[in-house]
Amino acid sequence: MREPDFWWRKPGLAAWLLAPAAALYAAVARTRLGYPGRRATVPVVCIGNLVLGGAGKTPTALTVAKLLRDQGEMPVFLSRGYGGRSKQPTKVDAIDHRAADVGDEPLLLAQVAPTIVARNRVMGAKAGIAAGASVLVMDDGFQNPALHKDVSLLVIDAARAAGNGRVFPAGPLRAPLIAQLRRADALVLVGKGRAADDVTAIADRLGIPVFQAFLQPDAGFIAALGRGRVLAFAGIGDPQKFFATLSAAGVSVRETKSFPDHHFYTREEARALCARADADGLILVTTEKDMARLAGDNKVADLAAQTNALPVSLTFENQRGLTEMLIARFAAARKRHA
Repeated sequence: MREPDFWWRKPGLAAWLLAPAAALYAAVARTRLGYPGRRATVPVVCIGNLVLGGAGKTPTALTVAKLLRDQGEMPVFLSRGYGGRSKQPTKVDAIDHRAADVGDEPLLLAQVAPTIVARNRVMGAKAGIAAGASVLVMDDGFQNPALHKDVSLLVIDAARAAGNGRVFPAGPLRAPLIAQLRRADALVLVGKGRAADDVTAIADRLGIPVFQAFLQPDAGFIAALGRGRVLAFAGIGDPQKFFATLSAAGVSVRETKSFPDHHFYTREEARALCARADADGLILVTTEKDMARLAGDNKVADLAAQTNALPVSLTFENQRGLTEMLIARFAAARKRHA
């Protein structure tokens, strides 16, 4: 899905015309948020998005899992596997599985911790526990009521935040803003910007802590690019954020090409990108998520071989505070399970 531009501007005609549909969607989403969900036998931490589109959810999930592992926990990721064809709970094999099987994000998650893909969150939780989880880390699923969350972190992009403040399809919100915030235990604010000021002010009034975080491109990768001129392309929720990250790191981005989120590249698109790069002597650079979709797909093998994927990591300003909050919530959850 390619998100419409009007989602990120002040509400105009399109948003007003879609208001009735948005009101219906909001009512259903608000009701679903109120469902209690089934409790797993181990603590569950959910990393969710406030809006449709990218905000840094998967890098946040990866960092949280690493923090928990450092505390002696055995995290197992639980993902819906968007874009994959697997219907039954599946343990992801980062070597044998392809994005077409399990989705692109689970392939990245599986490089850090065991990962279960399941459309049914409750069945997925059981599979994760069977795989040895001491804690389940849900990548997405905040608005899905099937599984009870012991801790919910809502990730927001500081530069885009809640967009026009309207619920889908009139805007990017997955559910009404206040209803989502009231179900969150903390906000993760990724990057710098004033767009999120209203959201963080509401969070402050509700007593919800805000943890500042930043996406950091791999310094070695950036250094290896040197003064090379780059053609950057991405099929993620917010390609402009990726392009801006490259530019801010000093990369000479000469051309960019955007595709819809979770986009599977065609043979023609792959050939066009390679031809454009060859014509002007440009280095092809994309995201790790895009590379996960390119890998193992024979029809785009030439593009995969010619493309470099930018590694990024997410760091927290108050990592200790986040870790302490998670451990305290897990202790409370385990007391309830005992």
